[in-house]
Amino acid sequence: MCGIVGWVDFERDLGLEADVIRAMTDTMACRGPDDEGTWTGRHAAVGHRRLSVIDLEGGRQPMSAEEDGRLLAVLTFSGEIYNYRELRAELISRGQTFRTRSDTEVVLRAYLEWGESFVDRLNGMFAFGLWDARREQLLLVRDRMGVKPLYYYPTPHGVLFGSEPKAILANREVPRRIGLDGLRELLDMTKTPEHALFTGMKEVRPGHLVTVRREGLAKRRYWALEAREHTDSLDVTVRTVRELLEDTVSRQLISDVPLCSLLSGGLDSSAVTALAAKALAGRGAGPVRSFSVDFVGAADNFVPDPLRATPDAPFVRDLVRHVAADHHEILLDSDDLSDPMVRAAVLGATDLPPVWYGDLWPSLYLLFQAVRAHSTVALSGESADELFGGYSWFHDPEVLTAETFPWLTSTPGPFYDGTPLFDDGLLRTLDLPGTRRARYHEAIAEVPVLPGETGLEKRMREIGYLNLTRFLNTLLDRKDRMSMAVGLEVRVPFCDHRLVEYVFNTPWAMKTFDGREKSLLRAATRDLLPTSIVERVKAPYPSTQDSGYEKNLHARLAELAANPDAPVRPLLDMAKVRRRLESPVSENSTQITRIDLEVPLWVNAWLDRYEVTVED
Repeated sequence: MCGIVGWVDFERDLGLEADVIRAMTDTMACRGPDDEGTWTGRHAAVGHRRLSVIDLEGGRQPMSAEEDGRLLAVLTFSGEIYNYRELRAELISRGQTFRTRSDTEVVLRAYLEWGESFVDRLNGMFAFGLWDARREQLLLVRDRMGVKPLYYYPTPHGVLFGSEPKAILANREVPRRIGLDGLRELLDMTKTPEHALFTGMKEVRPGHLVTVRREGLAKRRYWALEAREHTDSLDVTVRTVRELLEDTVSRQLISDVPLCSLLSGGLDSSAVTALAAKALAGRGAGPVRSFSVDFVGAADNFVPDPLRATPDAPFVRDLVRHVAADHHEILLDSDDLSDPMVRAAVLGATDLPPVWYGDLWPSLYLLFQAVRAHSTVALSGESADELFGGYSWFHDPEVLTAETFPWLTSTPGPFYDGTPLFDDGLLRTLDLPGTRRARYHEAIAEVPVLPGETGLEKRMREIGYLNLTRFLNTLLDRKDRMSMAVGLEVRVPFCDHRLVEYVFNTPWAMKTFDGREKSLLRAATRDLLPTSIVERVKAPYPSTQDSGYEKNLHARLAELAANPDAPVRPLLDMAKVRRRLESPVSENSTQITRIDLEVPLWVNAWLDRYEVTVED
C-alpha cells in the first residue's frame, strides 16, 4: 500500500514546481514509510510514498515506461493487484518485457498493451494516477468497491489529486472551505458518492475512471453492480461461495512481508482467519498470526446494548484454540482513547471530522499501531455484513417500507444523530431530512433490478445495494485511514468483486434460508469454525462502556464552551451545550449516550487544525 499524489496543468511548466510536488508527496509519509519518489514533466508531476509489500527491491515508484528513449507513461500506484502473476504471464506472451517482479509494473504494462480497458482485467484494491506522455492525458482509477481512496480537485487548466485530502491541500492554490452541502454531508450519514466535504474537492467514485485532457475532464464507469438471474441451487450456491472465498483469501495471502488476521470472534473475521489458517497450513507456512482488541475491565463489566449482546473475548479464544492461531490481544482503557495525541493522530489521518463511530476511531488506530509492530499486512472481515445481510436493519420490518437509508431508521438511527447541540436555525437551513430524502431517492434510482422483480426480493436487493454503495464506504474509509496512519496494509477479502457480484444476485430467500442473518456465509464456513461462533449473533466492532471515556468528552466540551474563540461555536446552540453539561454522565456509557458530545468536539478540532472557512 502506498500514498500517491499528482498535478496536471496544461498552461504551466510543472518542471518548475518540484518543491510543490515534494511537499504534496511528504504529506503521504505515513502511508508510505519505506521509500519516496517524484517525477516532473512539463505539464504533469507525480509523487509517491511507498509501503513495500511485493518485490521490495524492484517496485520503486513513480514507475515509467520508455521505448527507444521516448517516454510512454508514468504511474503512481497504491494498492494490490491479486491476479498480477497471471496478468504478467499473459503480457509476456504478448511481447511485453518486465524489469521487476512488482504488480505496479503489471499495471503499467497492461495499460500499454490494452489501453483503458485494462482496468476490466484487474482483481484487487487500487487507486492510481497514470500520465500518458504520448497523448498528454491523465487517468485516475479507483477499484470497484472503493477500498482504496482517491481524491481530486479540478483546476482551470488541469487537476490535483492524492490518496487523501491533505495531499491536495498542501498545494497553495487550494482553498480550505466548506459550504452548506459540505455541512449536510458532515452532519448526516448518507455518504454521497464523489462528495469530499471541502468545497471543490471530489472523490473518484468506486468503479470509475477519470480522464483529464486539455479539452477537460471526463468520467467513465467501468464497473457497477448488475442484476443477473441466479439459477444455482442452494447446495451449489453454498459451494460456490466457499470456492470463491478460498480463492480470494489464498490470493490475498501473497506478501513479501509479515502478514496477520484481524479477529473479533464474529463470523466474518473468524471465517477469514480460519480460511487463512487452512491455506497457510496447506503451504506448510505455520500458524496464522491474529490480533484482537478489548477494553480493560470489559470481561467483568460488560452490559448488553442494542447492538452488542455479547462480549468478543470468549469467542476470540474459541477460534484461536480451534485453528491454533498465534494470537495477540490488545487491551485499551479510557485514557488511551482520550489521549490528546491519539485523537490528534486520528484527525491528522482522516483530514475530515471522524464524527461517526466515536471511540471506534482511536480504538482502531491504537489496535493497528500495535499490529504494525509485528506485521505489515492484515486481513479483515469488512463488508461481509453488507454483502450477506448481517446487520439488524436487514431483518427489521420497518426497513421494508421506510423511505430512508436502512441504518437511519428508528433503532439504529440514534447512533448516527450528532446534531442535538447544533443551532436550530442552521439545521433549518440545512434541511437534513429533505436532503436525506433526496439522497435516498437518488440511490434507489441507481439500483439494478431484474425484469418483473417485485415485492420482498426487489426490496431486499435495494437494501443490499444501499449498504454496498453507501454504508460500506464509511467503514472502508475508517479502516483505510487508521491502518495507513501507521503504515499497515489491510486487505478485505469480502470485497472481491467476483464474490460481490455473485452474492448480490443471490435471492434473499437463499441468503436467509436458515432463518438467520448471513446464512450463506455460515453454511459455507461452518466446517472451519467452532460451534460457538457458528451460532453467535452479529456484534459490531467493540466499543468501550467505561463512563470514564464519556467523562473525558464532557470535560472537553466544557473547555469548548468556555472558549469564545472555538471555531465551532457559531454552529452550536450554546444554551443546549450548557444544558448538556448540567446533565449527569451515563453510568453505562454507549455510543448513543455520547454521540452528541463526539460530533461538535471533532468538528471543532477539524475547523481549528485545518483552518477551514465555513461559507454561508
